[in-house]
Amino acid sequence: MKIEIRYFTKTGNTKKLAEAIAQELNIEAQELSAPLSEKTDILFLCNSVYWAGADSSVKKFIAENKSKIGLLVNVSTAAMIESTYAQIKKIAEKEGVKLSDKEFHCRGKFTALHSGHPDEADIAHVKAFARKVIGDQG
Repeated sequence: MKIEIRYFTKTGNTKKLAEAIAQELNIEAQELSAPLSEKTDILFLCNSVYWAGADSSVKKFIAENKSKIGLLVNVSTAAMIESTYAQIKKIAEKEGVKLSDKEFHCRGKFTALHSGHPDEADIAHVKAFARKVIGDQG
């Protein structure tokens, strides 16, 4: 099974989640600037909320790589909004990309809000989430 991880972060919160998944699955997490080189069965797309929405680079990545994405799995952080799932779902539907109904979301530190997040518990939860996603597909 071909699995990839891509992330977009401005503060480092989402990178922590991507790296935790990478460690758990023994694969490399890469920034969105690295396109998919081949068809992937599962893509963990780690992103975050900025100004109440998914960043334009996330939208562009999905559009440019849609033919190479088997199953898109949303992983997100945010200080205020619950997750990027609804926004990623709209983008995925528009581009014809299958989006998993399972997602992982946790709070991310932003200025004084949610200090310390993602924390050790968040990291443990995202690792367990990744194992479950892979197990469900295997």
